[in-house]
Amino acid sequence: QTQATISDEIDQAISTFIAHLLTVKRLSKHTGSAYRADLHKLATFCASHNCHSIAAIDTALVRQFAATLNRKGMSAASIQRSLSSIRSFFAYANQHLREKVSTVNYNPADGVRAPSGVKKLPVTLDVDQLKALLDQQQNSRHKATDREKSLSNKNMLALRDQAMMETFYAAGLRLAELANLDITDIDQAEGLVTVTGKGNKQRLVPIGSIALKAIKAWLAVRENLAQPEQTALFVSTHGQRISHRAIQQRLKLAGQQLDQQQHLHPHMLRHSFASHLLESSGDLRAVQELLGHANLSTTQIYT
Repeated sequence: QTQATISDEIDQAISTFIAHLLTVKRLSKHTGSAYRADLHKLATFCASHNCHSIAAIDTALVRQFAATLNRKGMSAASIQRSLSSIRSFFAYANQHLREKVSTVNYNPADGVRAPSGVKKLPVTLDVDQLKALLDQQQNSRHKATDREKSLSNKNMLALRDQAMMETFYAAGLRLAELANLDITDIDQAEGLVTVTGKGNKQRLVPIGSIALKAIKAWLAVRENLAQPEQTALFVSTHGQRISHRAIQQRLKLAGQQLDQQQHLHPHMLRHSFASHLLESSGDLRAVQELLGHANLSTTQIYT
């Protein structure tokens, strides 16, 4: 075995951990891939330092690994994420893998911190910009393709896009949360939306009458697009649940049509929701709950 080769022990332990995240914790495949990439970098680093067992990975080696990432130009946020992955892995290994591999009684990633970095403030739209965006979607029917014209004289895609943007902003949703919405998640009578967030955690978020009106207008024409038995609230021209990429492209197009062009992306609407709500209410805890943040420190950047 050469120094550059990851040991079977570490490789198999990582695979077992990732399987645990996907099946037990029910994290997304995308999140699982991010964990795997972080841990594979650590495993490769360990192999290059002649470390081939979990028990041999100590705090000094993890700290050295973080310093190496810093020298390679990785951002502080990315290094912190990588260290978080490593902490989670060792917490799992110490608890669940003791019978299979030799582990240690402590977490070698505890106490290791990434170099402090400058926190970038979220980019938001101010209230006037946001009103201009949503009014533009409501009052105009942007140039439709022949395919769009054939679907409806009212341009169903414009109605869908209007409903998506209103819902993004009204509920402060992440991209995946909006794409995963089903029709049954909208309670029009109570003005609530059931949101499935990270880690499959659900939360109830109130949405206002304007967003509900836009959703109702979209639902009136949705059946002309959606395939039978399709449960998704928002669908593509093919009648399937709309993809993340398609949502991003539609927002980008809407941003380009503003008088002052904006590079509009889903998280900008979420950031705007949080900033405007915090400005008007001053209730950081409430904003945390509505955004689905596990830690208050994540929400504090909006202050």
